[in-house]
Amino acid sequence: MFCQTSFIAFTSCTVLLIVQTSDGSEIIDGKEVKPHSMPFMALLKKRKPSCGGILINESWVLTAAHCKDIKKVLLGVHSIKKEKNEKNSRQVRKVKKRFPHPSYDAKNKNNDLMLLKLDKPVKQTITVGLHELGNTVEDPKAGTICVVAGWGRTDYNIEKLSDVLMSVNVTVVDRKKCNSSEHYNHRITSDMICAGSDGKNRADSCQGDSGGPLLCNGALVGVTSFGKGCGVIKYPGVYAFLSEKQLIWIKNTMKSFIW
Repeated sequence: MFCQTSFIAFTSCTVLLIVQTSDGSEIIDGKEVKPHSMPFMALLKKRKPSCGGILINESWVLTAAHCKDIKKVLLGVHSIKKEKNEKNSRQVRKVKKRFPHPSYDAKNKNNDLMLLKLDKPVKQTITVGLHELGNTVEDPKAGTICVVAGWGRTDYNIEKLSDVLMSVNVTVVDRKKCNSSEHYNHRITSDMICAGSDGKNRADSCQGDSGGPLLCNGALVGVTSFGKGCGVIKYPGVYAFLSEKQLIWIKNTMKSFIW
């Protein structure tokens, strides 16, 4: 998976994204998505791209709390480099205020969630759309096939982000198994989801994918948080689970903020 400072779904018309993996080392072991097929994806920047995020409201983006000091949010992006070609599809917003989860633990990555309030609402278009949150999210069972996406590294050993948005299928790992001494050794809590290899591939997210979505059966169930390495089968990616209490925090935070 990836280290602590890493970069990296349900649209208005719900889409279940199942991607065929390849023998290459994209996202890790994934493929380029069809341009603008995930219009809720946000590219987050400090001075340069550093994390991913999910547009959940015209004025709010959900990401990971460890994605610090984000100053700018880019929406409607597919290729980072092709800024001129995508000038009509992109919308750029400044971050007005950051709301990391009040119980975020930087050491253990508990409650690794953050809301970004944009300086002005986005306009929904073909290339920019919301992934609205429901009232509840089902805890995915072990073996469930889910999807992760982002612009993060496609090879852990090469310090270079992907130019285009990538996605890959990951398989949910039993929480008890993921927490065993052979894996994360009692670091995994009930507010985390482990998902990665199906035993035959190296499917994973990597540095630069943090803050992006974990999508199961078309629903947003988690946010990319942390891991150990990238594509290491016994260390699947770990995602902040959008449990009922987290959804309550998200919705209450958005309601309480006044312009």
